[in-house]
Amino acid sequence: MNRLPRSTITSVMLLGGSLFAASALAQSIKPDGSVTSPAASVPYSVFASPQARAFFPKMLAEGSKAPPITAPIAQSRAFYDHLNRNRVRRMEKLYPVKLGHSSIAGVDVDTVLPAQGVAPANRHRVLLNLHGGAFLWGAHSGALVESIPIASLGRIKVIGVNYRQGTEYTFPAASTDVEKVYRALLKTHRPDEIGIYGCSAGGILTGESVARFITDKLPVPGAIGMFCGGLVDIAGDSSYTAPLLNGQGVPAHPFGLAALPYFHGANPHDPLVQPGLSPALLAQFPPTLLITGTRDMTMSSVVHSNELLDQAGVPTELHVWEGMWHSFFSDPELPESQQAYRTIVAFFEHRLAR
Repeated sequence: MNRLPRSTITSVMLLGGSLFAASALAQSIKPDGSVTSPAASVPYSVFASPQARAFFPKMLAEGSKAPPITAPIAQSRAFYDHLNRNRVRRMEKLYPVKLGHSSIAGVDVDTVLPAQGVAPANRHRVLLNLHGGAFLWGAHSGALVESIPIASLGRIKVIGVNYRQGTEYTFPAASTDVEKVYRALLKTHRPDEIGIYGCSAGGILTGESVARFITDKLPVPGAIGMFCGGLVDIAGDSSYTAPLLNGQGVPAHPFGLAALPYFHGANPHDPLVQPGLSPALLAQFPPTLLITGTRDMTMSSVVHSNELLDQAGVPTELHVWEGMWHSFFSDPELPESQQAYRTIVAFFEHRLAR
């Protein structure tokens, strides 16, 4: 047996089958559980794909050019629209679709249909996409990024809802718009033929919309997907560790919903803002797919949302991709993105009414 050098580790504890350097831990852990660590180099995950390893530095470099959240809204929207339009062009080469633009119940929408036609099994099914973008940007181009691969691979109609956002509007404007579109679809579809999904702000909005449907006595959709956004505020371990792993350092305070202009004036304890605060609401949720990555700042809130839904008796699927960042599947070339698309398609194929 190899011995541990006394000069390196003064004492070792065996706890639950794990070895810990007692002297080092004693110096770095505060009574409240906070951990302080000297500067360290954290390697990129060996479990992520080679493509993701090569893309990760490029993604961080591109993200560093983004305007701060406090920048003029037109500046931020122009930046992210340019980014998303580039993604749309790349996606259309991989996933052929037909695009349309219209309105439903007075709400602006983008419609995405598979170029090869809707599959017979999906003739009566439809998906609503609620785009991401911090409740500030993402309309049209962001909705297409999240809709194109799903419509093409799943051979299903996807409607991107361009809901009202901050800074011009505040909560509950977005939920109101989603409900308008959903009510209109209920005139032509059974609720179990409708699926709703979204990423980031759209993932949060998906949960908020279902909570609103329940409150307004509407039947819930057949299934939903919350990706990189959950039923509770952005908090927990990943709200600190993800920024560190993404080269931004450990924040003094996590970036929560209260920092978003859309939620100014909203009660953070309102279950229509954080549905995870109401077990009674969660018990009425439909089957839910949750997706995140280990470098996603919302990973902890997504994982906790899965736990809350499970406690409420809701069927869930939780998929966590190693080494992946917030909204990683917005870039279609990564193997992890393609795995996520297949997971989303398979979930709705299984859960929506046939």
